Amino acid sequence: MRSSKKNHGAPGVVRLALELRAPWELGAALVAYPFAHLAAPGDGHPVMVVPGLASGDMTTIVIRKFLAERGFDTYAWEQGLNFGPNNGSLDACVARVRDIHQRTGRTVSLVGWSLGGVFAREIAKLLPECTRVVVSLGTPFTGNPKSNNAWRLYELVSGDKVDDMGFERFAVRPPVPTTSIFSRTDGVVAWQCSMEEETAQSENIEVHASHIGMGANPSALFAIADRLAQPEGGWRRFDHDAHTGIKKLLYWDPQRTPFFQHMFGLY
Repeated sequence: MRSSKKNHGAPGVVRLALELRAPWELGAALVAYPFAHLAAPGDGHPVMVVPGLASGDMTTIVIRKFLAERGFDTYAWEQGLNFGPNNGSLDACVARVRDIHQRTGRTVSLVGWSLGGVFAREIAKLLPECTRVVVSLGTPFTGNPKSNNAWRLYELVSGDKVDDMGFERFAVRPPVPTTSIFSRTDGVVAWQCSMEEETAQSENIEVHASHIGMGANPSALFAIADRLAQPEGGWRRFDHDAHTGIKKLLYWDPQRTPFFQHMFGLY
């Protein structure tokens, strides 16, 4: 189920201030590097990673390097900076995924960070026959298009109004296995707007991360690898109930009601 139909506001000043931890998340990724071999191994299938708003392939280097070292065949999006889907970049991504699929003879997994997750979801809807799975990180695809602290930047760099995007269509699930990775302490996107409907082919994974640092956060990276490593045609949901040890501490049930929310109605 979605967390709520409530029209959630953008993250407040406390969550926004927590974005300052992003450099420490990169540091944590470096500390965790010796343990990267413990992440789920890839089977060599292609994975394209799409960056967030006003970002380019430099920002997804950590994700791509991590996945490549785990045995995935990684690809950058190669469209420069991401200024939104209406300047031809979505069409170019569709063409790129189709080309990768034809050249490798394998379906392509799509990983998208923030706005890049919107691209990943839309590409999968347009090319379901070419797409294996979709994983989004801190992506706003439901709720109010202004329930984030980046909508003004989007309007500035894209030249489009968020109210004219047809935002409602982004909430439609792709017809392939889909995972939304989100953080309740995201300082840019209201986490409720990243909550996917839980079905046999769609799920949510909560991590403890900032929005800006999510692409380098070790728990997010390990979750991405785990989802991409699911066998084609045999995808299974992330089993929160079966987690033990440190995995139980890192990955909480995304459908839980936190204590303070339950007691005081806090989100």
